[in-house]
Amino acid sequence: MKIALLTMFNGLDSTYSIVNVVAEQLRMMLNDDVKPIMLVSENCSLADRYGIFLDERIEWRKVVNSIDGEQIHWRDYSQANGKVHDTFFKEVDVIAADLVKKLSDVDTCIMHDIHYQGWHLLHNIAVRKAQEKLPNLKFIAFTHSAPVNRPTQTEWPFSARYSPMPNTIYVYPTQSGITALSKQYDVAEGYCRAVNNSLDLLNYLDQSVKRLTEEVDIFSPDILVVYPGRLTTGKKFEKVASLCGTIKRYSEKTVKVIFCDFPSSDISSKQYKHIIKASGSSFGLDSDDMFFTSNIEEFKYGFPRQGVLDLFSLSNLFICPSFSESFGLTVLEAASKGNFLVLNERVPALEEVGKQLNAYFMKWDARNFGYNTHEKYQPSEEEYYKEHGEIIVNLMRENPVIHAKTMSRKRYSPDWIWENQLKPLL
Repeated sequence: MKIALLTMFNGLDSTYSIVNVVAEQLRMMLNDDVKPIMLVSENCSLADRYGIFLDERIEWRKVVNSIDGEQIHWRDYSQANGKVHDTFFKEVDVIAADLVKKLSDVDTCIMHDIHYQGWHLLHNIAVRKAQEKLPNLKFIAFTHSAPVNRPTQTEWPFSARYSPMPNTIYVYPTQSGITALSKQYDVAEGYCRAVNNSLDLLNYLDQSVKRLTEEVDIFSPDILVVYPGRLTTGKKFEKVASLCGTIKRYSEKTVKVIFCDFPSSDISSKQYKHIIKASGSSFGLDSDDMFFTSNIEEFKYGFPRQGVLDLFSLSNLFICPSFSESFGLTVLEAASKGNFLVLNERVPALEEVGKQLNAYFMKWDARNFGYNTHEKYQPSEEEYYKEHGEIIVNLMRENPVIHAKTMSRKRYSPDWIWENQLKPLL
């Protein structure tokens, strides 16, 4: 399947919002092993490419933008009626002939604002003319601005901005604009779809997080927990896994736990990891719901601090059942990135900081000043986790900030948009 993106970009300046949308779509395709074709104006300098545009899997094809040795200058024809410049249709013929060549081996062509913008009227007409010789080519026409009201009277070629093209699906970024979109192009709503803009958070995160995503999915879980620390029994990693397992079992939510760990001298890492995974599994987690960053060779002695902070910007639940803390800096780090906090109330430092941060408290064994506390759960530890797990999930659901953070990571990720909205159109 060959997919082309017809943009007619003259440049790749990221301040132009459509450039960013196209960059996201390129990432989606490349991540799914679809090698896209980029169609840009012949005046677009490929020397200025950056980021995803440098990927060698992208094929670049330049569409003619000159006639008789002179550059074609686009004019804004946003009006419904009037007169086009004298060489308009001659320019249309030249561009249409080139589009036939550039699209002859393509299955689907995604257009961005070609049918909407007045300064693309030239290309709007050229695409329609090229389509006459490419009857099997499917088009997906994106409109990125609010649809305009359809005029009561229009004349050709101005009416092309308000007329449907055969074998074309019209797309708008939100469902709320579909009715208006169908009215602008005078096409049934059944030929219109919503494809949301995506937020590629990974593009702005530390390289260590990008490396982590090659091993584990951190964008789709309903609940993402990040717990950094030395791999010592005092940090109670197994309690994090157990509570998360109970939450998964009784809430029917997907849960992922990322342990940003580094070795400790008081217990074998291999032995303790086995205990942690066994605890998580016995309470409801699957083996692949838990991941230790130390399993990645370059992070076997620790995960970069910037990477941990970036992971906290993606996670939504922080659990600290630690046996002893003098302060608990990771609590502040998790809080600063908008995580719901669950802390061990029996640890004085965690209780003090947690009250300042309006944290949720649970009870685990702890070291106090001069003595240790030992918790007994009635009727069982699992029932204790079930009771508090239900409360935690409900509080997270009702918290608008937590909900918005989770949805922007999950629902508006490039993977979700690709799998649920864009890829089905192809």
